[in-house]
Amino acid sequence: MSGQRVGYVRVSSEDQNPDRQLDAISVDRIFIDHASGKSKERPELLKCLEYIREGDTLIVHSMDRLARNLDDLRSIVNQLTEDGIRVEFIKEALIFTGEDSPMSTLLLSVMGAFAEFERSLIRERQREGIALAKKRGAYKGRKPSLSDEQVTKIREMVSMGVAKAKLARDFGVSRQTIHGVVGKLV
Repeated sequence: MSGQRVGYVRVSSEDQNPDRQLDAISVDRIFIDHASGKSKERPELLKCLEYIREGDTLIVHSMDRLARNLDDLRSIVNQLTEDGIRVEFIKEALIFTGEDSPMSTLLLSVMGAFAEFERSLIRERQREGIALAKKRGAYKGRKPSLSDEQVTKIREMVSMGVAKAKLARDFGVSRQTIHGVVGKLV
């Protein structure tokens, strides 16, 4: 008896379409995370790893969708294959079973390293683009969390002894934001 075919999909934002990753791939169950690749918070991946059993196949569009970095990738794939679970990467056309040759292990490391390198290049290009936009005056940065009126009100309330944690809750911001506003009093 063959096991289930379980799909895992990760998209970086809510507005990205997860359907394209396993389009036309037959799976019995699918887990979809909406999280950045650098995020450790991937609740659907944890559910997937708890759900999947010996004899099952985990199907993922590409290595960079499964793991945050090379160490993470190798750790997840090794754990799954040790538990008798096949891991299949569609984009790279690679399958890992636990009975892999040294060449398969090398391919996992090399392909994972390329994926990690590619993400680093994207981040670098993004930083460069932001720097150029700032020079042109086209990049204004993030919009302030609080209006000038709210900042004035918070400073007044702090001077009257209102707790900063309460102000953070009331204004819907972090305590660090409140401390930053109050710190600018000096």
